[in-house]
Amino acid sequence: MPRLPTPVTLPDRGEKRSARTRPRPLLGKGGAAPDTPPGRHTPRRRLRQETATAWAFVAPSVLVILGLSVVPVIWSLLLSFQADDLVTPSRWVGLDNYRALAQDPHFDQAVRNTLVYTLLYVPLSIGFGLLLALALNRRIRLVGLYRTLIFVPFVISAAAQGVLFSFILDPEFGAANAVLDKFGISPQGFLNDPGQALAALLAISLWSGTGFCVVVLLAALQDVPPSLIEAARLDGAGRLRLLRHVVLPSLGPVMVFLLLWQAITSLQVFDLVYVTTKGGPLGSTTVIVYFIWEQAFKNFTAGYGAAAAYALALALLLLAAVPRLARALRDRFAPDRTPRARARADRHLEGAAR
Repeated sequence: MPRLPTPVTLPDRGEKRSARTRPRPLLGKGGAAPDTPPGRHTPRRRLRQETATAWAFVAPSVLVILGLSVVPVIWSLLLSFQADDLVTPSRWVGLDNYRALAQDPHFDQAVRNTLVYTLLYVPLSIGFGLLLALALNRRIRLVGLYRTLIFVPFVISAAAQGVLFSFILDPEFGAANAVLDKFGISPQGFLNDPGQALAALLAISLWSGTGFCVVVLLAALQDVPPSLIEAARLDGAGRLRLLRHVVLPSLGPVMVFLLLWQAITSLQVFDLVYVTTKGGPLGSTTVIVYFIWEQAFKNFTAGYGAAAAYALALALLLLAAVPRLARALRDRFAPDRTPRARARADRHLEGAAR
């Protein structure tokens, strides 16, 4: 006789209620359930482990940064208030090193040389860079080769440049005087002449530093909106007006960056001076960084050199704060040049271009 299927029975309501009100298991130590497998961890514990692993990877870099930058900065700041010859125990002198700097004629000469070098190098490098960038921003044959040849001098180290031009500008056997002799010009002293040494260093720096400005400005020129250029040409703008009213305003942020970068670079020039002239002749090429090195490691007055270094650091901080201060003053006293107004003007120009 065939078997009948077993009837399906529904659980009682009391059983459902007891299943729903069954107490939850208590969490164990660390927020995990007592029956959690030992290989699994809670999210909080996993986060702590990931943080510890991350710090284990970052710790060597942090130690290098602290050991090579932060600690020397603090140590040199304390050293600037001491009389130290790097051999005998140091002696605390307070602000005497800074007072001596204000009365030192050699430091005044180094400051003057550095300012003259900076005031000439910064505008000339940016100006030549802009001219070359405009010339190379065209479709001409071998333009990639020209760009590479202009940028190569920037890659060469300052020490190698100094050695190279020391041979070229040698008063007796250099190639420069040999070329001048072909044109009937008398031999020049160049790096050995107090009146020409700083100008010769400036020319060498322009030969190498202009390539960086060319690359940056060339990239910025290629980002100028073509619609603005076409709109200006349709309005009858010539090359000069196009450059003045369209190209240069678009290069504004890049020009500020180059101005700040080249100024900081010129204030920190050292390698070229050390290799070529060593601050001479008669101190005509002594710049601030070379003065610091000379005081600390040649005259063994490390505290005095540290004070000069912090005078330079203060000048660099003030120079870096100038763009921020100028932007804040412009936004305060020229409300039409606020970010919202500039965005509105940009939308108006784009609409006119379309």
